[in-house]
Amino acid sequence: MQSVKKVLIDLSGTLHIENSAIPDAVEALKKLRKSNVEVKFVTNTTKECRRILFERLVRLGFELNIDEIFSSLSAARKFILQNNLHPLLLVDKEALEDFSDIDLGGKIDSIVIGLAPEYFNYNTLNKAFRLLKTGAKLIAIHQARYFKNDSGLSLGPGLFVKGLEYAADCNAITIGKPSKDFFLSALGETSPMEAVMIGDDVRDDIGGAQAVGIRGILVKTGKYNNGDENLISPLPLETVKSFPEAVNLIIRLNSDY
Repeated sequence: MQSVKKVLIDLSGTLHIENSAIPDAVEALKKLRKSNVEVKFVTNTTKECRRILFERLVRLGFELNIDEIFSSLSAARKFILQNNLHPLLLVDKEALEDFSDIDLGGKIDSIVIGLAPEYFNYNTLNKAFRLLKTGAKLIAIHQARYFKNDSGLSLGPGLFVKGLEYAADCNAITIGKPSKDFFLSALGETSPMEAVMIGDDVRDDIGGAQAVGIRGILVKTGKYNNGDENLISPLPLETVKSFPEAVNLIIRLNSDY
């Protein structure tokens, strides 16, 4: 193993749950920055644009720059522009700001789906199904099974993506975690062997990161369920109580070099 030069940090469930910070996470982030590693926040959150997410984190006391947030929404926008698509956007209203420069006119040639409960009804999903049957692409901003909010575990968009795949006999293009391209884009020039991913989703955060050679630290907050660490192979580098313990582990790793 090499020393850690870059740390990828999941947001919801790892640093905060809606409007509550994980205990001691604010101070732990400061401690991590003082250890002279580069930080990147990688998130599949699709219910709000990057600006709103940034403002929420600042209100909770976290010190960060908006450009340090690498979101699946941003990656989806880039994909749409690069491929000159005219999508039907199934995303929350608070996420639309990140697609403000997307041409929504003309013939619909793609379905872009995120976490959008107001659209997860028969009429809208049936419209998407019919478009897919006539050749439209299915683009999943991510396929999370579930997430954690103030009321508990809640269904993610993965269920609805899989339903559309099944009905339309097609395969979705996944943009966010656990996509290899997503992790490699977040790394930039950093080697995967010099990076660590911290997250609460064993498959999308840890499994996805480790598939490209990034070490993964699973935290027992957010959507974590007892025994999740055993659901992937190879196992996470470590499974720890929370983000502050993950930070301490990274600092110890670097002290060996």
